[in-house]
Amino acid sequence: MTSTLRRAGGFAAVGSLALAAPALGPAAAAPFVAIALLAAFVVSDGPLFELFARPGDHEDGRLNGLAGFALAATGLALLATVPRMTMPVTTFVAAVFVVAYGNLGASLVGAGEEEPFRRTAAFATAGFLAAFVGQAAVAWPAPQYPELAFLAASGALVAALFRSLLFGRDDPLVMLSVGILLWLLGVLVGDVPPLEVAAALSLTILLGYISYALGAASLPGMLTGVFLVLLSIVLGGVGWFAALITFFGVGALSTKFGYERKRSQGVAEDNEGARGTGNVLGNAAVALVALVGFAATPHLAVDATPFVYAFAGSLATALADTLSSEIGGLFEEPRLVTTFEPVRPGTDGAITWQGELAGGIGAALVALVAVALLPVEGVVGGVVVAVGGVAGMTADSFLGATLEGNRLGNQGVNFVATLVGALVSAALALLVL
Repeated sequence: MTSTLRRAGGFAAVGSLALAAPALGPAAAAPFVAIALLAAFVVSDGPLFELFARPGDHEDGRLNGLAGFALAATGLALLATVPRMTMPVTTFVAAVFVVAYGNLGASLVGAGEEEPFRRTAAFATAGFLAAFVGQAAVAWPAPQYPELAFLAASGALVAALFRSLLFGRDDPLVMLSVGILLWLLGVLVGDVPPLEVAAALSLTILLGYISYALGAASLPGMLTGVFLVLLSIVLGGVGWFAALITFFGVGALSTKFGYERKRSQGVAEDNEGARGTGNVLGNAAVALVALVGFAATPHLAVDATPFVYAFAGSLATALADTLSSEIGGLFEEPRLVTTFEPVRPGTDGAITWQGELAGGIGAALVALVAVALLPVEGVVGGVVVAVGGVAGMTADSFLGATLEGNRLGNQGVNFVATLVGALVSAALALLVL
């Protein structure tokens, strides 16, 4: 057994103390406080030190990694058990178990396999299973299995994403972030039909594997997209999923289409067209906010209509912008959107009529999906979505010509453009419907 695997097993054992929370009540944080103090001030050598020590701990002579892990668990335990705090104990257990047992799963694979996808898949799988079982144990005798499965899957995906972007020493930050996120999702999700959760999990796994295998997304980009798909199905429904996957699917195909020619012209996406987390969030963050806003409307007693149109308008913008860039990049003699002067291919803010036409078709495609599957009101509602998409695409071009570079990066431009598309669609919906 390697030292990494033994260490991961030790951390998993410490994390298992979260199962005592229902019995300990407000004292649930006490075991983790004790471990943090021992790790920071008492254990400085010997077998116990060697079991939990990470490489940097030997230099400092104290178990910084274990102390941080225990302190993060302490914070979540207080939120879950101190009077007037509202975090469910199941959420506390899920966050701790996802990180502790996820690392154990990754270590089991890493002992003989260093390929990142396999390690990440092992982390997510072990984290999901442990979080599901742990939540069910503390919720016994009346666990709500579909909700627990959704929260376990969400926690595992987000933890795997953060873990792929951060370092091993950042496990406390990952645990705290997952706990806060699951707390929010637990408030929003309500009762989840078992078949809906099963379908959501199956589709996210399948689509995630396909996108990574085909090179449509990097590993962090795949995890981000899969998490968004899972949320769209559970918090929204089939229509929200269909609109989101229309953007992801058609956008990925357009990126790969004519890739060698675009590469020769210097306008191709980096990394063989694989979209990273920044690109995915730059295009879909506004849609995610609209989705969460829609899910929160029953709790806030506000009209859900603006959130529906904001979601559809932002995705119409994202697909329109992607198609205008990817299809337009295949043609020569682009012109700057602000002056219509000829510029080199790849210039920020450059457009072609072919790209603009493709972008308009992309916006119309999302509008058709919205009319068919979202609560969008007929032809007029579809026009509202399409107009928002074209407005956002146009805003993207103007931002590219004026601000992109020193002031805004590409992801920032994408975010602002999708925000414009969302706001235009939501405002028009309130005015004309």
